[in-house]
Order: sequence, then structure tokens, then C-alpha cells
Amino acid sequence: MGSAPLHPSYARKAAAQDALRPRCAWCGTDPLHVAYHDEEWGVPSHDERHLFEMLILEGAQAGLSWSTILKKREGYRAAFAAFDPKRVARFGSRDFARLMRDEGIVRNRLKIEAATRNARAFLELQQSFGSFDAYLWRFVDGKPIQNRWRESSEVPASTQHSEAVSKDLKGRGFTFVGSTICYAFMQAVGMVNDHTVKCFRHKLVARLGRLIDS
Repeated sequence: MGSAPLHPSYARKAAAQDALRPRCAWCGTDPLHVAYHDEEWGVPSHDERHLFEMLILEGAQAGLSWSTILKKREGYRAAFAAFDPKRVARFGSRDFARLMRDEGIVRNRLKIEAATRNARAFLELQQSFGSFDAYLWRFVDGKPIQNRWRESSEVPASTQHSEAVSKDLKGRGFTFVGSTICYAFMQAVGMVNDHTVKCFRHKLVARLGRLIDS
């Protein structure tokens, strides 16, 4: 049996309590941002499609706000074959023309070309290492880096780890993978826990990291 819906007064109280939860300063109040922050950002990911998705989306963000990308995320999923790297790697001139007309994504020629190029490089890494996941997580010895920042302003834009990832990816043919983009990617897929210590998600995400390490 399904659970009964909350009485409206309790539902309002629950929503009010949720709104008062301490969060990272960058989160703001936009529902898309809040959901992404509360449910996804910093959670360790080992899913190949999700890793490919975030790699493409973080590259697409270059020079734009993350809010813009979140609003277009479903458009990207539709345009890029649900982020199946095998299908994206086969995109040709017709697909490119289609994507350049697609208002559901960022219609930037270089970024669209990069997505197809990166899909091919992604597949090569899967062949070489067994999975992109195995390749990627070795940069942090297989477990998330746990930071303890007090303020979001303390969080760096890049680190020696993201520099290493960036340099290696570029050497393997990837583009739109600068150190700053790579660090945002690492944060997104949980290779590093950059929730501030005052954020309610910090301990929860740290706990997930310890489960992986155990």
C-alpha cells in the first residue's frame, strides 16, 4: 500500500524546514540548483554513462553559468542519444547540422565537435583500462578526497589532481578539458567532496566516500 499524502499544514512545515537546511553558498534557491546540490553534486559516481554525461556537460559550461546547462540538460540528453558514448562517437555531418539547429543545447560549433571527439577518446580509454571509471578514479587512488572548507569562497578552481587529469586527457585527444573544467567535473562526480562543513550534505557525502573505501 502507498503512504497517505501529508496533510497540507505538515507539507508546508516540511517544505519550510527543508528550505532552512544549511547549504553551500553557490546553491542559491533555484529549484534546479537545489535538487542538483541535494541529490547529485559530490556523490561518488562509477556509472559510465553518467561520467560521460558530466564530462560533456562540464565542457559545454565553459564561459557560461551552470544554471544554463542545468536548464538545457534534458535537451542535451535528447540531442546526444542519452549520452551513449558509442552512439555519439558515430555522429557525422548530418548530426552536426542537426545539433547546430537544436535550441535545446548550447549551439557552439567547437563544443559540439568536442563532444563527438571526446566520445571517441572515451571509448578508447574504455578499451585500454576496461572502463572509463577505472581510468578516472586512479587519479585519486580510488577514493574521494574529503575536504573541510568552511566557506565556498575557500574552494579552489583547480588543484594538482585536476591538472593531472587535464594533462592526461588532453594527451589522449580530449578537448574542453582544461584544469578548471576537470576540477568541476571531479566535484560533480564525487571524486572530491567540496560541500562546506556547514552544509547538510557534507557529512552524508563523506559517509558515501567511506563506504567506497571500506
